Amino acid sequence: MAAGAWRLNRQGPVAFLFLGETLLIPHLYPIVEALAADGDVAIDLWVATSVHETLLTRWSEGLAGVRIRRVPGFRRIAGAADGQNPPLPPKIPTLLRLLPHLMRARAAVCAEQTSLWLPRVLPLRTPFVKTSHGVGSMSARDDPRRRAAAMMMVPSERERATYLDRGFDPARVVATGYVKASFRQRSITTLPFAEPRPTILYAPHWQRHRSSWWAWGADTVRRIAQDGRWNLIFAPHQRLAEGAPEVRAVMDEVRGLPNVHCDMDGFAMVDGSYTAAADIYLGDTSSQVIEFLQRPRPCVFLNAGGVEWRGDPSYAQWTCGEVVNDVGDLLPMLARAPAVHDSFAAIQARFAGDSLGDTRGSAPARAARVIRDLLDKRA
Repeated sequence: MAAGAWRLNRQGPVAFLFLGETLLIPHLYPIVEALAADGDVAIDLWVATSVHETLLTRWSEGLAGVRIRRVPGFRRIAGAADGQNPPLPPKIPTLLRLLPHLMRARAAVCAEQTSLWLPRVLPLRTPFVKTSHGVGSMSARDDPRRRAAAMMMVPSERERATYLDRGFDPARVVATGYVKASFRQRSITTLPFAEPRPTILYAPHWQRHRSSWWAWGADTVRRIAQDGRWNLIFAPHQRLAEGAPEVRAVMDEVRGLPNVHCDMDGFAMVDGSYTAAADIYLGDTSSQVIEFLQRPRPCVFLNAGGVEWRGDPSYAQWTCGEVVNDVGDLLPMLARAPAVHDSFAAIQARFAGDSLGDTRGSAPARAARVIRDLLDKRA
């Protein structure tokens, strides 16, 4: 790279990449707020769609040094103001077209792995900083793209240790605490249920080998909806419909019931609204359960695949509640979940603390400090 280009790199902004699903935003935006707090760092927020643009414009008004920029191939989405997860422009072509701008950035910060293809395959001077967008025993720590990050920010020391065990440089992996715990822009505080029943959050994972949906999902939703003892928030992972398009038909089937709230695209399903509102968590291997357990509450897990999970660290979260091995036992186990919760509460608190690290609000400032230190070293 020419000397002039390198000077631009040193003097340029820090680029935050909002190129993926809206679920990534709460893991990334609190760091923007923290880095902008002193007003001495230029920050570009690169957005893929008008949904991202609308949300970030609303929140970032008044933040010093922050500007919102549209990626090449930016998509305008009808109804962008409601924050629904949008169709995205193709990520690799977008990244390649964005590359000249990123070469002029002092650093690039992302919460997804696709962006790490750039430093993985190209000899870039711009350092990439990767922050986590999910925690738990099934996190994709072995993906080789992660080794291309100049810095990896993870929530907890336990999570950091899993990377050090894989040979990552200790100086490049930092435990910051759980950034999303500081996300303040929740969209729902009161749910539209007709009766104040105990509320279950059912959040099946989107990957078939990790999910309860394909074997038990529709049956699970129907059983709870028809039973009538609970309110149900049915909010699966945003990407579930990619492999299971029938999930939308099941939603349409139960959506009008007074005790069911369905959401697959809304921002509330990723901003912490539902994990905060629910009384009981029902799921499989989604890391949402760890977010739910910031405040220990009853959990029930669905072993739809008949996995021999005991002693397998990939299923460590299943120690935080009872595990259903036969869908016929689902309703009785949900009914007794509050009564048996005391036997799991301490396990839950320890598991959440070990997984999330600090959730008291200082994680974004720590993450901003990591970025500042990186900039100082490369000045």
